Amino acid sequence: MKAMLIKEYGEQAKFEVSDIQKPEVKTNHVLVKIAASSVNTIDTMIRNMGTDLPLSPATPALLGMDFSGTIEAVGEGVEGFNIGDEVYGCAGGLADLPGTLTEYIVADSKLIAHKPKGLTMRETAALPLVGITAYEGLTRAGVKDGQKVLVQGGSGGVGHLAVQLANYFGADVYATGTGKDQQAIVEQFGATFIDYKTESVESYTSKYTNNTGFDVVFDTVGGANLNNSIEAVALNGQIATTVSLCELDLTPLHFKGAALHVVFMLIPMLHDFKREKHGETLKTLAEISNSGKLTPILDAQTFSLENVGQAYAHLQSGKAIGKVVVENN
Repeated sequence: MKAMLIKEYGEQAKFEVSDIQKPEVKTNHVLVKIAASSVNTIDTMIRNMGTDLPLSPATPALLGMDFSGTIEAVGEGVEGFNIGDEVYGCAGGLADLPGTLTEYIVADSKLIAHKPKGLTMRETAALPLVGITAYEGLTRAGVKDGQKVLVQGGSGGVGHLAVQLANYFGADVYATGTGKDQQAIVEQFGATFIDYKTESVESYTSKYTNNTGFDVVFDTVGGANLNNSIEAVALNGQIATTVSLCELDLTPLHFKGAALHVVFMLIPMLHDFKREKHGETLKTLAEISNSGKLTPILDAQTFSLENVGQAYAHLQSGKAIGKVVVENN
């Protein structure tokens, strides 16, 4: 079968069209014919950094984590899935798990769910990694009806889904960003837009919370921005972050008695640890989407499997508006 492989890592690494053996289904797994796969920031990091990341596959590497597709074979022990079912998941592209930039994947049935009924295959492929991340961050922070929730980076891949999910949970949602395009995305999903370039943390915290702080802050920007999240959070509040690869003085967090949750959604895949949680979350996300409350934004540019290198470059350019998706033709 056709696959796009990289033979060496680095920012100049190129994807090469290759012919690899079609995988055979195995116990507790399903064989899926892939319709589409999305490109995530972690995918570009693996391609660029290679063995500097402990989760990178050995070369020649088959990358790609997210997928949507149709089941062609069901392994022994699998329940709830049948041949012909349309499914989606995040199930490969790191460590010893073959990726999705190919025609077929043998996926652990714990890591998949039936696709949302109202989304196309292309839209569905954009959902798994960022959807699971957004859901995990909000639920670990205990988001509930009536709370004030701040999403840092509300128009990003994780952020725009976190805005929608926080609204679904009944929160009063605010989101940071800058520029008219990002404002349009945030407001499209019912959140109050905060331009972080023109409003200070002190200013918008005072304006929207009367200086008491936000009950939950979901920080998808991380790094130095975590200091802004700590400043914005309420006493005994909750912060969830997807980017905490940094040194940080937690003294202000301590004096607020606030909790910090680090979200690293790849743990179930990397360590075969509670993988069923991903399947359960994907099922829930599909139900929320089916109710009309969750829709991923896709970048306008389309990419085929053969030009996946261009898809990676487009994401890294910072010019993409919405998720970048690669389709199998």
